[in-house]
Amino acid sequence: MIDTSINIILFIMLVITAFAIIRMDKLFAVVMLSGVFSFLSALLFIVMDAVDVAFTEAAVGAGITTVLMLGTIALTARTQKKAKKFQLIPVIVIVFIGIALVYGTMDMPNFGDPNSPANTHVAAYYIQNSATDIDVPNMVTGILASYRGFDTLGETAVVFTAGIGVLVLLSGLARRRREDKEKP
Repeated sequence: MIDTSINIILFIMLVITAFAIIRMDKLFAVVMLSGVFSFLSALLFIVMDAVDVAFTEAAVGAGITTVLMLGTIALTARTQKKAKKFQLIPVIVIVFIGIALVYGTMDMPNFGDPNSPANTHVAAYYIQNSATDIDVPNMVTGILASYRGFDTLGETAVVFTAGIGVLVLLSGLARRRREDKEKP
């Protein structure tokens, strides 16, 4: 019951943050609220016992992405331009995609269902065979490094690429500021 109420509270906070982002004109506030949204998402993943996904969300979504967006704001305008008129086609596309995503989740097992395929097939195999298959004493480390090696490699590649992007962006910003100071 407590987990469900925490999930509902975090989801409501996510929705409020999303609507606040939509309504903002100041890009700095949008970037900060996007970081808040990522941290709330990470908290939701922690409540769902997906700590590895939560860590990636916090590092990439809140950390590196926020730095990249702040660097972009430093190179561009501080406020967004107002739309000249309301455009209906993007709204229709978003609503259609939202309906498709909801429809795609209709046949998923209930949240926390002990009879779901993930709990009856994969988890049981990992628990029974990870010690003999991998010979690593820590089951979580063995699963992340061996069974989910490509997934972990992909997450590492994303974090590495984002870090390189931040370094490139910050080096360009420093060079631009130096050039601006040198101009008479």
